[in-house]
Amino acid sequence: MTELLSISEIRRHAQAGFVTARLHAQVESAGAKMTREGKPYCEITLADACDRMTLRVWNDHPDYKICGALNVGDFVEISGEFAQHQQFGLEARNWRSRSLHNDEIAELLAGPAELRQKQQADFDFIRDAMTSIRDPRLRALAEAYLSEFAERFRRTAAARNYHHARRGGLVEHTAQMMRTAAALAPLYPQLNLDLLLAGILFHDAGKLWENHLPENGFTMGFDERGELMGHISIGLELVNMLWRKVQTAENLLAWQNLRPPSDDCRLHLLHVIAAHHGETQFGSPVSPKTPEAMALHYIDNLDARLEMFAAGYVNAKPIAARIFERVRPLPGNLVKSLERFQDSSNPEQLL
Repeated sequence: MTELLSISEIRRHAQAGFVTARLHAQVESAGAKMTREGKPYCEITLADACDRMTLRVWNDHPDYKICGALNVGDFVEISGEFAQHQQFGLEARNWRSRSLHNDEIAELLAGPAELRQKQQADFDFIRDAMTSIRDPRLRALAEAYLSEFAERFRRTAAARNYHHARRGGLVEHTAQMMRTAAALAPLYPQLNLDLLLAGILFHDAGKLWENHLPENGFTMGFDERGELMGHISIGLELVNMLWRKVQTAENLLAWQNLRPPSDDCRLHLLHVIAAHHGETQFGSPVSPKTPEAMALHYIDNLDARLEMFAAGYVNAKPIAARIFERVRPLPGNLVKSLERFQDSSNPEQLL
């Protein structure tokens, strides 16, 4: 049987020419189109856990009527030959389609095994990082958040388009930011690592409404709360809601003599969330005014942009040797990284 590959895997293999494969995906959009010459066709956007592709079905294709009847949310298999087209991106030829069975749908929704393992490891890392927070108030907030919203958190994308724009992408982004913060903190001992870790957990918490994905699909919908408020405002509201929940009589008694005072702790956490976009023109209501807020802003930016480079090398159109088209919002065309130095006089380094 032809090998079953994800869209991203097919895209990587197709860089060298046509690859024969099967892919399982969900229909994200489907609509009738017309060429300039008046030839009808269907344009279907397919999505899986990590990637998307557009399938153009011409009116003389054997599956034209079947594809024309597809609805958003349907699950299909496309089996055929795939290649990277210079203008249109990933394309298919000599292909056929069929609907997926229930067990195939469940497997697709779970995501590729490698991605599942990575996101589970990232989620475990986040939980461990939260237990390392010494400040009991910030630790209690983090525990309350993960207890109440873990499943929604694990289905949420870090962005709609630019970076980690996939189910579970927010978990990946959050974990990597925490790793960076933990590595950075010893170099800058003035940073309050407890606050920085808690701020990273909550900085995009509002995206649980702005960018969450449903249990049964890969299509990110639109949420009225996300549209009206935006993820920063939602995150601030969420922290204040959880703060009230953890203010039990027992905790109030235990925390009454802690330094810094509890309300200072809450206020500084709200600030790092509010300031994480860096400037008001990018959506932050306030600019970073503490070391932790500034550090979080740059850690967030660094991880997002490096992810854009990594994805761009796979998905962006090649325009010359080692050069790819610009991936917005990066400032220009992408150029492949310099290869790491290999010392030919040291055989062990070449292994």
